[in-house]
Amino acid sequence: MRYRTRVTAPATVLIGTAATVATAPTASASAQPHALRPHGAPGAESLGDSVFPALGNDGYRVEAYHLDLSYDATTRLVDATATLLIRATQNLSRFSLDALGLDVRSVRVGGTAATFEQVDEKLRITPARTLPERRSVTVCVEYTADPARTLAHTAWVPTPDGFAVCPQPNSAHTVFPCNDHPADKADFSFRITVPSDLRGVASGTLIRTERLNGGRTAYTYRSASPIATELVQITVGDYTVKERQGPHRLRLRDVVPTARAAALEPALALTPGLVDWLEQRLGAYPFETYGLLPCNSDDANAFDFTGLETQTLTLYKPNFLLQEERFIGSHMMHELVHSWFGNSVSPANWADLWLNEGHADFYGLLYRYERGWADSLGLTSMEARMKDTYARGDQWRQSSGPVAAPNAVNLFDNQRYLGGVLVLYALREHVGEDVFDRTERAFLERHRNSAATTADYVAVASAVSGQDQSGFLDDWLYGTKTPRMPNHPDWTVTPVVAGLVPPRHRAPGHYPDSSATL
Repeated sequence: MRYRTRVTAPATVLIGTAATVATAPTASASAQPHALRPHGAPGAESLGDSVFPALGNDGYRVEAYHLDLSYDATTRLVDATATLLIRATQNLSRFSLDALGLDVRSVRVGGTAATFEQVDEKLRITPARTLPERRSVTVCVEYTADPARTLAHTAWVPTPDGFAVCPQPNSAHTVFPCNDHPADKADFSFRITVPSDLRGVASGTLIRTERLNGGRTAYTYRSASPIATELVQITVGDYTVKERQGPHRLRLRDVVPTARAAALEPALALTPGLVDWLEQRLGAYPFETYGLLPCNSDDANAFDFTGLETQTLTLYKPNFLLQEERFIGSHMMHELVHSWFGNSVSPANWADLWLNEGHADFYGLLYRYERGWADSLGLTSMEARMKDTYARGDQWRQSSGPVAAPNAVNLFDNQRYLGGVLVLYALREHVGEDVFDRTERAFLERHRNSAATTADYVAVASAVSGQDQSGFLDDWLYGTKTPRMPNHPDWTVTPVVAGLVPPRHRAPGHYPDSSATL
């Protein structure tokens, strides 16, 4: 099998022509006699993330989302219902969801109307009765969203014929109310209703297409694996779906602008080879499908990223994939690596971002140099690139902090990308290539379909190597000075220049232009 499905009880159930989230008979607190109803307390409005402390909510965990979105091409508004299946982790008198820029009309908890208020980026919900600890219940939120609304940060990317979404790192809650933190991954299903001359697409697999009255069509998708909110993709536009088979019968589906379908074919045809190359190093692709989504827009200025690793469907900047292979191949590999590092295994804290980006750059660079393609510095080997990066080490630590200790301002600096690559390169030099490769696979297997911390990676490296690697890796990950590089005593670090700031790879929420790194 290529992937594992996570079985939850109760689970997401698709009934007839509409998808609903079903709850167990014991899910509602209203079934308890009044004298036995537990006293509760409000859930905390934070999951304690060190980079985004206001993000996420405690007191419950989300087991499943069903998002039902209807797009009006005339008003360009989205009318939506988000149905969440949550499980209380305490006796819960009130709880909150992350939500921003959503015009909420109603909230029901366990089928009963609940009171709610929108405060800053939280939707506070007070159910009619306290939710007992360990019980599951549905939360249904009806709302309207305007993809063109101006917000401090937003996941919506309006296009001439619809939209796409870029939720990373902290903007999924501008699209749907959610527990917007990668530590709380959940099952997802989607129903997207659009005019019949457009197509609605989402993460996962298409399981139903319905032709409706009034010239509209509804597309229903479901993911076989849990998704972090920051990795959800929903897009509407004039798209053509191109399907092909990847290695070991993997289903590949690309969602491409109809007008560019033929021109994009050379880039799309690269995916099977990329998957095969990476499976040889990291094991079987972890999901049920993979594909590319070159966004349907002629406005390059609408995007401050090149690609974004939304789960099972990587979003790309318009026209990027029209270039020759030597200009796009290593970046396509970078995005594919995120299916393993970042998507299958998500960061438990945003300070763990280096695990995502360091690994994606590491394998993207290896792929580039195997093919003899010079990088943006004109270098043609991993050793030469790492020597150059090593020389910058103290400067980056001074201006961007240690690799695994970012803040919200410098989260997407080069330190998390190439700085992360340097950590992985140092570990491989320290333990040898065989132990390093086994560490990579063991980490992915142990934390598949969940979230992991930097400490989790260190623990796996220690277990696989048979030696405590915490001291070695802590120096590389948290030290204020660049450690000696194993096997390269001649490498030197350039003295720090006051006030010099390394380039940011991207603005929060978007993936960078690959020319800066690869």
